[in-house]
Amino acid sequence: MHKPLCFTTALSCVLLGFVSGCSLNPSSFNSPSSQSGNQNAVNAIAAVKKPELPLIVPPDNPDPIINAKVLQYVKSLAPHGSAQQSHGIWIQSDDKLLANHLGTTPTTAASISKVATTLAALKTLGAEHVFVTQIGTTGTIENSVIKGDLVIQGGEDAFFVSEEAIALGNTLNQMGIKKVTGDLIITGKFYMNFSRNPSTVGNLLKMGLNSQTWNAGFINAHKSLPAETPKPQVVINGKVKSLPIPPANFKLLVRHNSYPLAELLKKMNNFSNNAMAEMLADSVGGGKVVAQKAATAAEVAQNEIYLVNGSGLTYENKISPRAAIAMFRAIEKHLQQQNMTVADVFTVIGEDEGVLKPRGIPKLAVVKSGSLDNTSALIGAFPTQNRGTVWFAIMNFSGDLVQFRKQQDTFLTSLVNEWGVVTTSPPELAPNPARKDKISKSEIISTQ
Repeated sequence: MHKPLCFTTALSCVLLGFVSGCSLNPSSFNSPSSQSGNQNAVNAIAAVKKPELPLIVPPDNPDPIINAKVLQYVKSLAPHGSAQQSHGIWIQSDDKLLANHLGTTPTTAASISKVATTLAALKTLGAEHVFVTQIGTTGTIENSVIKGDLVIQGGEDAFFVSEEAIALGNTLNQMGIKKVTGDLIITGKFYMNFSRNPSTVGNLLKMGLNSQTWNAGFINAHKSLPAETPKPQVVINGKVKSLPIPPANFKLLVRHNSYPLAELLKKMNNFSNNAMAEMLADSVGGGKVVAQKAATAAEVAQNEIYLVNGSGLTYENKISPRAAIAMFRAIEKHLQQQNMTVADVFTVIGEDEGVLKPRGIPKLAVVKSGSLDNTSALIGAFPTQNRGTVWFAIMNFSGDLVQFRKQQDTFLTSLVNEWGVVTTSPPELAPNPARKDKISKSEIISTQ
């Protein structure tokens, strides 16, 4: 079923909003003054393939002028309740350190943890990996009726949402199935609408398969789909039950493949979806394993990445600014092998929907943010005319969250204006347009 990457589907937007971001006490975004009026805007020049460079540069000898500007920025945060040692900053071009303020010191990561989850998942599973949900029965199909149970064997799909349930119902109707005499049995790791509870997801799916029982969420989800999308009617007479493994007489009817992993990560990062991050992190071993895999892939010391979960919804997760950039660049390096870029898994400012849309971050920057009650972090890359692609990590702790965000946006905008605004993403920061066709799919295996 095709759902655009921009998340126009109503229910998905609402649900992602409920479980997005790391802030334990979310505040509204406040944008600084716009970038309009800059006279240095030029088109980006197509990048020539560069020789392979280290992911990070040595921490010594930053550019003295830029480093002084960073120190001035850090001092400007004092009125907002934080000391200079509460902030970590790392800025580099491909081969030169531009600024380093406590850049090798781990600090509260918040949703920058999702960068580690992204890297570990890509390295472990691959960008094209799909999570498979199997739908079958314990009985037979006679006269449009399953005489037996309908069984759902979950496969850790982190984005099986209401629209997917509607599509599955229509697939069953297409097979001629309109009724189930037995129960709906949930087995394995089946998630729906970002919930893992078997009873919750089972009742949601049961509702989604039968449009006569839809609540407002399903009604709105259907409205967001193409106008010709049918309303499924699969009536399940029995109850929702859960089992650790499928029944011995399980017969496969439908195989549902999730969006490819790269698309799942893009959705997770655009909306900083905590539930998705936890699910994807768990699929590769959990927070501690994610930290180990990420540090290895990023070629940084293990003590610069410490995680207890994959989302960042905790003050325990710690990442250094340098490690954050090393992970971002390790992702870039990994994705180049599939003709992809970091823009295929992270937010492109001015292009993508998501939690960062209200911010004043320079356009065409490819970024990931993180926030807790008194923490704000922003990392990524932005294109410039004079310095090419600049990689940055700004991690602010112990102060006013809203002011941290505003000051980050203002500081980055000043750097971009000084180094020259570009109006077209360079190849290394542009998404692969072919990824728009990557969707979830259901395959009918048997109608008997």
